[in-house]
Amino acid sequence: MKKWFQKSIIITVALLTFGLISPNHVIWEQLLDNKAPLKSVTSESNTREYDHVSLQEPIDYSESITIAAKEQAYIKFGTRIGPVIQNEFDDIIFPRIQEAIDATIINLDSDKASQLAISERPSGEYHEKIFNIYDDISKKDIMRFHVRTDKKPLDGYYFNFHYHLAEDKYTKHYALGEIFWSKNTPPKWLS
Repeated sequence: MKKWFQKSIIITVALLTFGLISPNHVIWEQLLDNKAPLKSVTSESNTREYDHVSLQEPIDYSESITIAAKEQAYIKFGTRIGPVIQNEFDDIIFPRIQEAIDATIINLDSDKASQLAISERPSGEYHEKIFNIYDDISKKDIMRFHVRTDKKPLDGYYFNFHYHLAEDKYTKHYALGEIFWSKNTPPKWLS
């Protein structure tokens, strides 16, 4: 295969995926070595390659959870609250959520960390639940992330973001921060 064609394929894949999908290096090695056509890469070879991938750092486990966490938060906010608080949430609250997740995961052994999952149904109406992080095997929550609507006299409504931990039986509030809404009552979650 011509070099310019090989390079254009690599560049096209990089541009189309915006770097979100890491390429299977077996494909590129075969293209560059001219060993076999692209069709010969089987799903079995892909599976074998990924079986040997080891996630040693806790941050690797928390990355997929924090991506899902942000998605669940925006589902909870809905189309009426989300656009109004998005900037403050992204700049102030979400980095603190990431820190809390990282701090909890780093204290788990790698087997336990690899079993973590995130709940997919934030509560609506005026309920607090955004998402829970739980052990997928035992189905027990490890962390619960909430947002409460507080009304401060003469000041207005605030969204109070916090989380709870299983280690203290969810009794303590760990504050993540507040975002001011307005003096008017905010809409229900998920609206």
